[in-house]
Amino acid sequence: MMRYLITLQAPDRKGLVEQIANAISRQEGNWLDSEMRHIEGIFAAILQIELPSDKWEQLLESLECIDGLSLTYSQASQVQPPIKHVSYQLVAYDRLGLVLQISNTLSASGINIEQFSSKYETASHTGVALFRANMQLGLTDPEQEEQITEQLYKLGDDVVLDKTH
Repeated sequence: MMRYLITLQAPDRKGLVEQIANAISRQEGNWLDSEMRHIEGIFAAILQIELPSDKWEQLLESLECIDGLSLTYSQASQVQPPIKHVSYQLVAYDRLGLVLQISNTLSASGINIEQFSSKYETASHTGVALFRANMQLGLTDPEQEEQITEQLYKLGDDVVLDKTH
């Protein structure tokens, strides 16, 4: 059995996930992990699957036959797991380059962003444009946890950071 990471994108429509799941199942694949979103009429997904290596080419052919679906893939490899996972929610005034600042800050501290979900919204009481991000981070050193808040608060006085678990 081999593991693969697949990213998919297609115009969103009813039954698309079912078509993808059927293609994987027909090739004796196991759907392990996924994130799926609908954004501006586009379906986007990232999947981790496991299947017999001799079934991989048939799966690719099946997926490529789904109307409008584009995909990329790579064989997954085992990596050294982090010693600790922490999750945060960050809220700040929306501005250009904020994700770059966040990722540079975390990378400089040796922290891996394992999951990142962001959203643009407007503050209901003021109408101010806000950026909201939920992050799951992988730490390789317990001291990194102290650095996270210290470094992210340096991004600006408007940054609000909450540890979620």
